[in-house]
Amino acid sequence: MKYTKLIWPVVGISAAVFSAWLLYSQVKKLSFGETMESLRSIPPQHWLLSLAATLAAYIALAGYDRIALMHLRRKVAWAFVALCSFTSYALSHNIGATVVSGAVIRYRAYATRGLGAGEVGVLVAFCSLTFAIGVTTLLGIVLVLRPDIADRFSDLLPVGLSRAAGAAMLGAVALYFLGSLLSLPVLKIGRLSIAYPRPGIIVRQLLVGPLELIGATAIIYFALPAAGNPGFVVVLGIFLLSFTVALLSHAPGGLGVLEFVFIAGLPEMDSNAVLAALLVFRLLYLLLPLAFAIMVVLVFERSQMAAR
Repeated sequence: MKYTKLIWPVVGISAAVFSAWLLYSQVKKLSFGETMESLRSIPPQHWLLSLAATLAAYIALAGYDRIALMHLRRKVAWAFVALCSFTSYALSHNIGATVVSGAVIRYRAYATRGLGAGEVGVLVAFCSLTFAIGVTTLLGIVLVLRPDIADRFSDLLPVGLSRAAGAAMLGAVALYFLGSLLSLPVLKIGRLSIAYPRPGIIVRQLLVGPLELIGATAIIYFALPAAGNPGFVVVLGIFLLSFTVALLSHAPGGLGVLEFVFIAGLPEMDSNAVLAALLVFRLLYLLLPLAFAIMVVLVFERSQMAAR
């Protein structure tokens, strides 16, 4: 039992070390001065657009929790849901092991609103499902519209196969929605009952999931220069790949993974400018929300101590 407690710390440390090596392998030839110059050259209006995209992304993330609560038929005040979702994602995105860390934070908060451990587990799983649906839908669209995007990472995947993969992803999402229209029965595993999402719930997932990912991508897109910019659809495809790999790696904040995939996927752009755009993303999407989330947790815990 003592050794099992070490699993996630070991995974986290290993991911951090490997990601740091990836990052070093990509940025060792870059100029710190040129990167800072690229950062300073971002127009003020583009900073504002990136900030607006950040707000849109976090509002959509609050929708993840809201939709999951609707699926559970639980009513929790919207303000509480928004604050809980923001805090959970701001902390888990930076800590790494997003599912585990997000579950711990959510349980601490939603338990005060009467949700049990099983319900919080379903909520976390449902939020992950919404994210997966968003990635699958958008990546399917990207591959259908720009099947040549795979050539940025490997020339082994033909354009026709890339487009077919995109169509298959969209088909999988369509089948998921069809299952709801057919009113599939509740799946029972022992004492656990898993109800298939209602059509209205899935429609919300199909809107909120892509919206969050588009917002997060726009933070980087608005910070990139016009020179060599391949367009939003390509940047979106690279972001979907990099962000998904970063989450799977459990590296804190996806450090190294995002940079490695983006720099490799945008060879036509100045690498210093790409790194500067990613610094904007880390500042607005990760670091500033983290600072605010820490204050929220401290205030919450103090209120709980006062209540006791």
